[in-house]
Amino acid sequence: MDEASARPGGAGGVVDAAGSAGTAGPAGPAGPAGPAGERDAGVRSVRRALDILTLLTEDRPVVSLREITEATGLPKTTVLRLVHTLEQSGLLWSAPGGYTAGPGLWRWAHLARSRWEVTRETRAVMRELADRTRETVNVFVAHDLHRVCVAHEESPHPLRHVIDVGDEQPLWAGASSKILLADASDALLRRIALASPDGEPAMAALRTAAQEARRRGYAVSTGEWDDGLTAVAVPLTGRSGAVIASLSLSGPSHRFPYETVEHFATALTEAAARISDEGFSHPLSTPGRT
Repeated sequence: MDEASARPGGAGGVVDAAGSAGTAGPAGPAGPAGPAGERDAGVRSVRRALDILTLLTEDRPVVSLREITEATGLPKTTVLRLVHTLEQSGLLWSAPGGYTAGPGLWRWAHLARSRWEVTRETRAVMRELADRTRETVNVFVAHDLHRVCVAHEESPHPLRHVIDVGDEQPLWAGASSKILLADASDALLRRIALASPDGEPAMAALRTAAQEARRRGYAVSTGEWDDGLTAVAVPLTGRSGAVIASLSLSGPSHRFPYETVEHFATALTEAAARISDEGFSHPLSTPGRT
């Protein structure tokens, strides 16, 4: 069970900058070999390189040249050029059977972790909450039309909600979305509604849900994003009092009867107060969004 959605894959059908984009000719600057054509080819090459890197996963830490060629649909010569460039940059590393993540990615990963990771004190409160309620604890922040998981502590139950840091979910569904939309402008609500399955008519429902969550101090969702999943969320506030993140509990709906939801809301509110009092902040949290 997982409330997180699969993120879209990389772009396909592209041309690398190494030579497939065309050569200088009569078309001049306005043609495929001019500045615009070169820029487009460069962007396509970056996308292709990213497509190759995203083939590496925990389940597949090494990817062969054949697997890259089959997965991307690119000519072998193009794949070889891209792989060579990634190797030179330290982003790929030659390994028995193919290629693995290079040391250059470690520097980026360290930087991302230092920027994304919440404080030790916040993690301690989250872990204590997960142990006490025996459900998964998540912190989400809003980013454009999505909410992004920036911290989580898993439930000890074998059947649990599993989500990873960095996973994105749409702001048109879920308890955390209702919390994060507390201060949303009409313009943002309209954009979110247009991205939802119901289109612009969903705007009024989004506003009502956010207002109700603010009034009650917490929000609940059941099956809004994933069938059989219930979540309860409360706000995390910054020093100004604005909502900058949500703290939530989530798990199988059969473990969230009404009485338990009320208990979870109380436990979440207490934990959120402790985290907010410590001065919670995150690079992605942007109160007052439009």
